[in-house]
Amino acid sequence: MITELGHFALILAMGLAIFQSVVPMIGAQKGWRGWMAAGEAAATAQFLLTAFSFAALTYAFVVSDFSLRLVWLNSHIDKPILYKISGVWGNHEGSMLLWLLILTLYGAAVAWFGNGLPMRLRARVLSVQAAVSVSFFAFILATSNPFLRLAVPPFSGQDLNPLLQDPGLAFHPPFLYLGYVGLSMTFSFAVAALIEGRVDAAWGRWVRPWTLAAWVFLTIGIALGSWWAYYELGWGGFWFWDPVENASLMPWLIAAALLHSAIVVEKREALKSWTILLAIIAFGFSLIGTFIVRSGLLTSVHAFASDPFTGTFVLIILAAFMGGALVLFAMRAHEMEAQGVFGTISRESALVLNNILLAVSAIVVFVGTLWPLVAELVFGRTLSVGPPFFNIFFTPFMIGLALILPIGSILTWKRAKLAKQARPMAGVLLFAVACAVLTYAVQTGRSSLGPMGVALGVWVVAGALVDLWKRTGRGEARLRRLMRLPRADWGKTVSHAGLGVTMFGIAALLAWESEDIRVVQVGESYDVGRYQVTLADVEEGLQGPNYISTMATLNITRRGRDVAVLTPEKRLYPIAGMPTTEAAIQNGIWRDLYVVIGDRQVAGGWAVRVYIKPFANWIWGGCIVMALGGALSLSDRRHRVAAGASRANGVPAE
Repeated sequence: MITELGHFALILAMGLAIFQSVVPMIGAQKGWRGWMAAGEAAATAQFLLTAFSFAALTYAFVVSDFSLRLVWLNSHIDKPILYKISGVWGNHEGSMLLWLLILTLYGAAVAWFGNGLPMRLRARVLSVQAAVSVSFFAFILATSNPFLRLAVPPFSGQDLNPLLQDPGLAFHPPFLYLGYVGLSMTFSFAVAALIEGRVDAAWGRWVRPWTLAAWVFLTIGIALGSWWAYYELGWGGFWFWDPVENASLMPWLIAAALLHSAIVVEKREALKSWTILLAIIAFGFSLIGTFIVRSGLLTSVHAFASDPFTGTFVLIILAAFMGGALVLFAMRAHEMEAQGVFGTISRESALVLNNILLAVSAIVVFVGTLWPLVAELVFGRTLSVGPPFFNIFFTPFMIGLALILPIGSILTWKRAKLAKQARPMAGVLLFAVACAVLTYAVQTGRSSLGPMGVALGVWVVAGALVDLWKRTGRGEARLRRLMRLPRADWGKTVSHAGLGVTMFGIAALLAWESEDIRVVQVGESYDVGRYQVTLADVEEGLQGPNYISTMATLNITRRGRDVAVLTPEKRLYPIAGMPTTEAAIQNGIWRDLYVVIGDRQVAGGWAVRVYIKPFANWIWGGCIVMALGGALSLSDRRHRVAAGASRANGVPAE
């Protein structure tokens, strides 16, 4: 009965979404306050109905209601409760319901926290957001209904994909969707501004917190996915340029560009057309990611669906919203003339260069991801675009971004004197070069990648700190003024520093990683780098909650002293009939010891892989720092949802 109510609530929510997409828009056009205000109540009711529908589906998974087809396909009676809950979104239908829940949540958030917005703009934003919701309600109810019943309920289910039965994957999709779907708000604000025919400094301030929130959630989601791939897949890497990984990276890059571009709109009323275009494209890349995951056209470790019809439906949604928005953009482009004029050397120019690097890097990822599909469909050729392509064409843009970041941050608006204002960075540059030279001198192998990573990391982190210190002015009491700086300034410094830490971690891992793969007999010892590894034992047939495990025990020592006892596993999930590899990792600040057990060999012994991964955790640590910086900026009262923007810009709240 509860699932039927959940299905009915979903249908009611779609009806409210249709109402919300039409009535407030007409009210804004006619100036009818009652019609505009109706959108707020509709947004709240739409979210509550969708939340009830999602709760009903979650209840079915928790109680193992196998009369529901989705539960039967993605759960099992013996599965731990955490994975019963995560199984709700560990499949195509449930993940789309989560997508829709978050979509309606953002719409409701505008109704709850958008009191500082002009009434007409808020009504139009709610209408556009509801129009997006209508398309996804139709998608779920027509192609991906999660509430389908089975005529004859089975006693148990077919279990969830074993690769998804992991804490990292339990939390990765919700955070990723909060970022993906959050970019729908930038789209709604952009289209509402185009309909209204006004893009100004106030609009730049209004759109920034939504973009920042989406970017923070995307950062956390991408980091969780990368961390999961690192320890769960047993390949030892942190990024594989998988199509689904790329699908999340593209909107992250565009969202970062949009954040910086919106600053120019707010401060100087320049780059209006470009910022509106970025706001539209950011959500477009989110829809492209949805298409990639659900079309079945590209193979991925964690793709959700392989039904071409669902992919076609998403493609129609993409074409309708992107096509409509771009046509509206073309019609209104002449009305978005830039009012702020700036010189070649200025903060505006640095932010333009920042945007170019981020946008072009996103295009590189887009081309590399979809080119194999285009080549097969158009030319009939089977191509594979792998890490070498992305490393060659993507990396230079990230290096360029790191180089300009500290310099661009200290330049003044409108017109700057580079020689004078960049003088504080001379010491940072010398320090970064000195660190690179020292690293090159003491490292083994004489690779240039490690020293370059050190130099870039030091340059970005120290440059961000110098920029923050420079904002305290001169004279005494600089420390007191430092603590009184706006949270947005602190957030920018922390985020930029996190980027520097991540860049260093990636370069250090790639430059100094050690790998050893061999067949080892039980009791045999051998050296890997500075460590001695002993395969002490291998136990087979160990029974887990819903799997059978083969577990190895490896003793790691260094110079006769015990370092770690690691127990990697190979698991077999009988219900799904699928094996998984569980790496054993001793995490550390300076390095990870990473061990994987393979199959028993015909000639005797076991395949064992041992990696020494220096500074691996700095990659995800830097991502956490970036997200913390974004959250710190978001907490700034000037960046709360339209706080005071209308008053600061003389726009009445109607």
